[in-house]
Amino acid sequence: MPCFSLLQSSVPVVILKKLSRGKNNKTKTSRSHRRFYFSPTTRKRITPSQSRHRSQPGRRGAWRPAEGVSARRAPLRSLTVEARAGSVRSSLSFSRSSRPRRSDVTRMSQHAANGLPGRVKLLNVDNMNPNVKRVEYAVRGAIVQRAVQIEKELKEGVKKPFDEVIKANIGDAHAMGQKPITFLRQVLALCAYPELLEDDKFPADAKQRARRILEACGGHSIGAYSSSQGIDCIRQDVARYIEKRDGGIPSNPDNIYLATGASDAIVTMLKMLVCGEGRDRTGVMISIPQYPLYSAALADLAAVQISYYLDEDKCWSLDVAELKRAVDAARQHCNPRVLCIINPGNPTGQVQSRQCIEDVIRFAKDERLFLMADEVYQDNVYAEGCKFHSFKRVLFEMGPEYSTAVEMASFHSTSKCYMGECGFRGGYMEVINMDPEVKAQLTKLVSVRLCPPVPGQALLDLVVNPPQPDEPSYHQFTKERATVLATLAEKARLTEQIFNTVPGITCNPVQGAMYTFPRIALPQKAIDKATEEGLSPDMLYCMRLLEEEGICLVPGSGFGQREGTFHFRMTILPPTEKLKIVLQKIREFHVRFTQEFS
Repeated sequence: MPCFSLLQSSVPVVILKKLSRGKNNKTKTSRSHRRFYFSPTTRKRITPSQSRHRSQPGRRGAWRPAEGVSARRAPLRSLTVEARAGSVRSSLSFSRSSRPRRSDVTRMSQHAANGLPGRVKLLNVDNMNPNVKRVEYAVRGAIVQRAVQIEKELKEGVKKPFDEVIKANIGDAHAMGQKPITFLRQVLALCAYPELLEDDKFPADAKQRARRILEACGGHSIGAYSSSQGIDCIRQDVARYIEKRDGGIPSNPDNIYLATGASDAIVTMLKMLVCGEGRDRTGVMISIPQYPLYSAALADLAAVQISYYLDEDKCWSLDVAELKRAVDAARQHCNPRVLCIINPGNPTGQVQSRQCIEDVIRFAKDERLFLMADEVYQDNVYAEGCKFHSFKRVLFEMGPEYSTAVEMASFHSTSKCYMGECGFRGGYMEVINMDPEVKAQLTKLVSVRLCPPVPGQALLDLVVNPPQPDEPSYHQFTKERATVLATLAEKARLTEQIFNTVPGITCNPVQGAMYTFPRIALPQKAIDKATEEGLSPDMLYCMRLLEEEGICLVPGSGFGQREGTFHFRMTILPPTEKLKIVLQKIREFHVRFTQEFS
């Protein structure tokens, strides 16, 4: 029989309404009820005549103990009342000393309104980890949450000035309509369902890859755990890929750590680096604008963010003089230990020159900074004259003075480039010049999460070891890969061209990655309006764009920007025809918005 139970309460008195029998022998709650109480000493139900635990008139909730009973509240461990046909309702009487605080009462009321038990939660926003409350991630912030609500409203038939929400806020290629690379999905299908290895529809090289991966898995299944650092043969393939990319510079598989996407590896490395208190607390240098993963991770780890600004007037280039300014200022209040670089850039889409990378490496050596090179967009380079240079290759080509002195970690992912396989969460980290004892601690740390997703590891293996010219899948693979990258390059040029025809919008060339970060000129009245509503001006702009045109972007304030400037980040991932619609809608909205507030 179902029952109601009150657990671990320190409330001294419980008042219940008495049940009575009505017509047809049905149970009902009597209109005039009598009170009974739960004894804190005998654990039995008692009536007012048996105890002096009576509420005093005019003092709601007040009580006084019976003779011989301590005034100190005794814990009420449980109260169980059988639920018969009809309802049982209870109320709690508190002593003055045991009344909840006003904030607790408010929260209890909120819980009750939400259909939850009317008591304060053990974990609440007042006693939770304060670092978590400081975490912000604009890429999935308020704008995106509102976009999801609008999508639901459209499905429910709510009329809007548009038929769909176009999410250009995040670099999720497949969500934007990009088709998977055939070879990658064939091998993954074979790994997930090995019975397909007998199917003649799959090419021989795809089957060979699947068998090799399955043989390296426990029980020949990608459903089994792998070693914490990743499957050995896949780490060997990653090392060979890096060697080939970097012109033969050696890569040791023992320095490769497979990860749940590059993000997981980046956060793991930051955990290793952050330490100290007060002025000795680790400072981490990140670019502004920056990818919010970094600022969010630093907030979570209670590290000190050291911001250095990219030069928008020079295509978001990096100036070592700005790095020097930032690190010198930071030494007054923290211990700068880490320099993070994103190349190609997110959200700004710049590609760093070799000379710039050399300057950064010299700076890191001189200032004794650990380098973190985020290179997940290394295949996404579009602008004429631009080329991707890996930090590791440049480091070693600068000679032993630098290649033996600078400590570094570089990161890559299956989520970007031509693959766009975000959901499989595949990625890796290579550590360079790491102290062996520290490396042992890193291996221990990654073992806590057991292992990265094995399907993601399998996908990474196909990315670093693609079909070769003498294999049956080679021509289709290279054609699909080239088509994706050529289409992205076309959309990068299209985005820059159209934005630069709109008065009040300035867009730098999208040299690489998959985003544009245009600057928008906003009227003072719009800035004042945003201030009145407690919003940043670019948040007001992006929210209005979403509500009026159904276009979901991320305001530049979520990435950081120089004071007095306003931007938004937009991906170039929508299909070309849809991208043209997005660009036209933004053009029309910007003209309308500026006229409204002029």
